[in-house]
Amino acid sequence: MSEATFYERAGGSDTFKELTKRFYQRVALDPILKPMYPDEDMAGAEERLELFLEQYWGGPSSYSEQRGHPRLRMRHASFHIASPEHDAWLACMHAAVIELEIAEELKEELWTYFQYAAHSMKNQAD
Repeated sequence: MSEATFYERAGGSDTFKELTKRFYQRVALDPILKPMYPDEDMAGAEERLELFLEQYWGGPSSYSEQRGHPRLRMRHASFHIASPEHDAWLACMHAAVIELEIAEELKEELWTYFQYAAHSMKNQAD
C-alpha cells in the first residue's frame, strides 16, 4: 500500500482552494503586490497557483496538462521581484498558511517550501 501524498494528507483540493483564496484576498489589498496582478486576471492567477500547488504536492496534474511545464522562474521573469516584493508575497502567504485548518507539521512543510520558492523567484538586486 502506498503512502498518502502531502496533497491527500492536507485535505486535497479543498485545502489548496482555501489557501489560494486567502492568499489572493491579501494580495488584492497589498500596495506592493496588487499592481503586479491586473484585476481582469486575478481569478486566473488564483486558479493557476491552486493548480500548480495541487500538482506540486501530489495532486492532479491539471496544471501541466493546461499550461505545460511550470518553469516558475521563466514565468515570473517579467516581474520586478526584489526584497520588497519577496517579503510582501511571503507575508500574504504566511498569513494564508497559518489560517489553514490542517496539522501544524503540514503548515510547517508548506511554509518551508514557500520560503524557498519565494527566494528563488527574486530576480532584482535590492
